[in-house]
Amino acid sequence: MIKLHDLYFTPYISEERIAKAVDRIAAQLNRDYKDDNPLFIGVLNGCFMFVSEILKRFDYNCEVSFVKLASYSGTQSTENVRELIGLNEEIKGRKVVVLEDIVDTGNTIEELLKILESKGSESIAIATLFYKPEVYKKDIKLDYIGFEIPNRFIVGYGLDYDGLGRNLTEVYQLKSNHMINLVLFGPPGAGKGTQAEVLKEKYNLKHISTGDVFRYNIKNATDLGTLAKSYMDKGQLVPDEVTIKMLNAEVDKNAEAQGFIFDGFPRTEAQAEALATLLESKGTEVSAMVALEVDDEVLVQRLLERGKTSGRPDDADEAVIRNRIKIYYDETAILKNFYQKQDKYYGVDGVGAIDEITTRLSAVIDQL
Repeated sequence: MIKLHDLYFTPYISEERIAKAVDRIAAQLNRDYKDDNPLFIGVLNGCFMFVSEILKRFDYNCEVSFVKLASYSGTQSTENVRELIGLNEEIKGRKVVVLEDIVDTGNTIEELLKILESKGSESIAIATLFYKPEVYKKDIKLDYIGFEIPNRFIVGYGLDYDGLGRNLTEVYQLKSNHMINLVLFGPPGAGKGTQAEVLKEKYNLKHISTGDVFRYNIKNATDLGTLAKSYMDKGQLVPDEVTIKMLNAEVDKNAEAQGFIFDGFPRTEAQAEALATLLESKGTEVSAMVALEVDDEVLVQRLLERGKTSGRPDDADEAVIRNRIKIYYDETAILKNFYQKQDKYYGVDGVGAIDEITTRLSAVIDQL
């Protein structure tokens, strides 16, 4: 993920895929114009990388010129094409190939073709690396197309966001800030793990369990895992800074997720603030703290019943169970207050069938 000005962008089309698309277009141009000494006209500013790579691959005589017809402001097309700049070459009787970085509404192409046709060119073909068919408004044929893409804002490979990003060798898409990031809580026996699995599938969320993240890093002897283990071996708590770095790595590995379920973190107000800072650096935030609420006596009976088959000693001792529940409430009270101040706390009834509880949780998530 990258940040340009105030917006965040995620990887979309790799450098390797772009190179294959350019290879394909260049091969078609070599086939169609090998004896014609074509005039390639690049439409600035975004076309410079595309033009350069096409020319490297064109095996015959050719000429190149550049013109400028800008119609973008920020991330929106203004649909107003300004006056043509450039084109000092004589094009009467020439075979012209227009090289565009991207074609969306088609306004730029329409205006440019009018000018070229008025100057008496023999033929005009259009090659574009990117094409947005769902917003294309013209009947003008596009002869060579690298990628058909949805109507999303992209940067890289010559394309920019207010001047930044043109030098990137792969293409990134604008990251939507409307992510659902949940801090999921529930006392022991509330069924939090079960609901996390259901919700991550339903909403395309990534479930990040702090315990799982620690185990992964320690098992694979990552730098962070080794550092965390050094504290644990001494009986010390792993510093929040180390935990946050592990979570940051997990978030970065799942940039395409629609959001995250954080399970087991945060546990303190300082950790909640650290998580807020982490997500802000990714252009998003915690959407809500959602806590499953179950009566203590129901929890005790659930865990004692689970203890008959789980083999966990802490599920078989009622005193231990009640102490675990107390610790949970002590931790939750701090975070409940933290997120209530931001109007982000939601308590959900955790008693009933699994699908009934999922329906209640979904009602909260759907309104976020």
